Amino acid sequence: MFAEERQEKIAELLKEKSSIKVNELSNIFNVSESTIRRDLQEMEAKGLLTRTHGGAVEVKKTNFEPTFEEKEDKKHDEKSDIGKLAASLIEDGDTIILDSGTTTLEIAKHINAKNITVITNSIDIASELSNKEDVELIVTGGTLRKVTRAMVGYLTESSLRNFRVDKAFIGSNGISLEEGITTPNFTEAQSKKAMINVANKVFIAADSSKFNNVSFSVISPIRAVTAIITSSDLDETIIKEYQDAGVEVITKEN
Repeated sequence: MFAEERQEKIAELLKEKSSIKVNELSNIFNVSESTIRRDLQEMEAKGLLTRTHGGAVEVKKTNFEPTFEEKEDKKHDEKSDIGKLAASLIEDGDTIILDSGTTTLEIAKHINAKNITVITNSIDIASELSNKEDVELIVTGGTLRKVTRAMVGYLTESSLRNFRVDKAFIGSNGISLEEGITTPNFTEAQSKKAMINVANKVFIAADSSKFNNVSFSVISPIRAVTAIITSSDLDETIIKEYQDAGVEVITKEN
């Protein structure tokens, strides 16, 4: 197989998987890892991918933002597992913030703790919890972003500044050791920052596809979060990279 043909197939694999490792590609194409590294180097020079430690990820525009509906259909089983895992960290009597998002919505669906207070900027989470016993619900208000169904802006941030909570569960589009926690929209990033600023513990709830991605607006550096709750399909080498940097990564197997 010619290098051009192999690189074309690598690009196709990245569209399906978002990220892939050098040893996987070596096995798939039955060539040496050094050959694969040369392929990835050439593809990165052409702007077709971004190389990572031991592999590569699909190139995405930093301001790309899928709609709530598009995200809802993607990785649903993984998000459900994250939701159950995150909900298990909520204890009776807790005060928590649930950021808007498809993954945090799964947390709301699986809450079993009693006598808790939930603050949210999500109309979907508010609807989910509106009839749930043992949950005192506070909705921030703000300007509704239809693309993500999140309430954001001055009113949201002003409301959040009136509280101090035990735990905040934040969604993100990008997680990177170097660039931190990111999201495509600046205004939404400010609302997420306001949530982080009033929480004793901060958990990022995001599936594995968000790792080694970088979006336009910075929410926080990695060191500002307590832990990242993610899906069990995250590569072990990535988990080790984050743990070596002092970042706790929680998955179903943990």
